[in-house]
Amino acid sequence: MSTTAVKICGLQSVEVLKSMINLPVDYIGFVFAKSRRQVTPAQAAELAAVLQDWEAGPPPAAVGVLVNPDMSSIGELMRTVPLQVLQLHGQESPSLCREVKASFPASVFKALSVRVEMSREERLAQLDSYAGCIDGLLLDTYDPVYGGGSGLTFAWELIPPYMAWAESQGIPLFIAGGLEPGNVKELIARYAPDGVDVSSGVEREPGVKDIQKVQAFVERVKGYDTAASRQ
Repeated sequence: MSTTAVKICGLQSVEVLKSMINLPVDYIGFVFAKSRRQVTPAQAAELAAVLQDWEAGPPPAAVGVLVNPDMSSIGELMRTVPLQVLQLHGQESPSLCREVKASFPASVFKALSVRVEMSREERLAQLDSYAGCIDGLLLDTYDPVYGGGSGLTFAWELIPPYMAWAESQGIPLFIAGGLEPGNVKELIARYAPDGVDVSSGVEREPGVKDIQKVQAFVERVKGYDTAASRQ
């Protein structure tokens, strides 16, 4: 079975989240930035409470997805929602990541947009600037409006230098951007990332998760029939 972690991002519905409690999901993402999947801290607190009733193993880690936040807004959020991971998905500097990591009892994941026009040297310089500042790295497709969540894949052949850097830092590498049940097995077979992150690829319409697509995605990643595992 695959040991690749699964992160389902952009949850808004308590009912949908409850329908997932028998699935081996490792991370649940709540989007606080401007998005069709945005939730308020109060909504996220209600959603996070559902995680304590997870039946398929340890509760998934609650991930707060933020874009260019300030320290005070993070503090207010952390007082309302029990987040285990803060995913910084904007243009956050290494110094801000370091400050967030030192100030809050949560892991810090940094999302980077993969842009084809960057040279290998530019990629490595960008990565090295975050050395020691983050606990996880997430790659996403560049989107000029939201920064990510476009539902489009990026050029996977650009993954290896990011993977090597994450391994050298001893931190996990997650891949996002256009993943869905039909292509995630190919990604894992080719690159074996530590985790995969999906949102639009398991929706029946923008912002609305489809439990059958979620189940199919988890099955493809984890390598077994989730329906059979619940019997």
